Amino acid sequence: MESPSSSFAGARNFVSSGPSARVLPSGTSGAAVPNVREDVGSRSPASRIAALDFTKGALVLIMVFYHWLNYFFRLDGSVYKYLRFLTPSFIFITGFLISHVYLSQSNVTRASRRLWLRGVKLLGIVLALNLMMNVLHLSQLKATFRGGSSSFLLPLLAGTGPVAFSILAPIGYLLILSAGLLIVSRYYLPVFHLVAAILVLGALVCEAKGITGGYLQLLSAGALGASIGYIPMDRINAWTKSAWLLSGAYLVYLYALTVWDAVYALQIVGVVLSLAVLYWMGNQKRVDIMTRLGRYSLFAYIVQILILQALRQAFRGFDAGPALLGMLLAAGILLTIVSVEAVDRARARFSTFNRIYGAVFS
Repeated sequence: MESPSSSFAGARNFVSSGPSARVLPSGTSGAAVPNVREDVGSRSPASRIAALDFTKGALVLIMVFYHWLNYFFRLDGSVYKYLRFLTPSFIFITGFLISHVYLSQSNVTRASRRLWLRGVKLLGIVLALNLMMNVLHLSQLKATFRGGSSSFLLPLLAGTGPVAFSILAPIGYLLILSAGLLIVSRYYLPVFHLVAAILVLGALVCEAKGITGGYLQLLSAGALGASIGYIPMDRINAWTKSAWLLSGAYLVYLYALTVWDAVYALQIVGVVLSLAVLYWMGNQKRVDIMTRLGRYSLFAYIVQILILQALRQAFRGFDAGPALLGMLLAAGILLTIVSVEAVDRARARFSTFNRIYGAVFS
């Protein structure tokens, strides 16, 4: 294993974010949660749940830390099992917000159409970002594109290979699937529970048979989040108010993870517990920076990858001592926060910019 003082040239060159897991699809990435609440025109900003925005913001910062490790260190693969909750956590909380927000909408047809459009838009964003990164040579994606557009589209659409920002694809699929389920829920309300059970069971069966490719396990995490999204927030607040209980449960989870590795069932447990801990933290004290990161989680997710990629390119070949590594981590976090703050202010000040941002990210 390369020491922290070694050259950056030997660091792992990943572009897609999120823990590289044995169970979850290789090449998938941790992701930002699409701001599904912004799609609901009847809800004011004051109606947002600050603790949920804090949770998403915290996931973004943890992802910056993960990418910093991934770009500037060469660590033993077993270390990453403790971060594998990141990828399914993002899609889980997306599913949670889908059912929590959209099931209460009176105009189901309109809400379903917005979900479908949001999902298609995310797939387009993944395609555009991969094309851009290939043109700018920010990664080693040439092998992905060498066989032509078809060799790139298959890994993107099916999750069969490494594609940058690939977690946005299963999130897009979840939104598109949920658009259909929302229509069905008018006639059979528990449909999200049924689909979640089918997908989770399918993921367990696939793991037992050694089938690990594709987006099934990630989609199952999102569907499970949508199922849990039926639970009223006051009940969730009651379940997550005990710091001692959450801490004890998390310690047990870490022990099980150390003993049994990140099998699918443990990843799901890790997702629920990790989000519960972050949500508890968000309920203790409002932190405006964190909640803004959560509100702009999709933009923050994309920009932090580009920032860390640029830093890695700029400092390639330098001897990476502890001081420089710490500076790069701080720079990645600070520049991500500054980018979000700049976008937030620009949206408030310039109506044209706000419309462009909304067309792309909302």
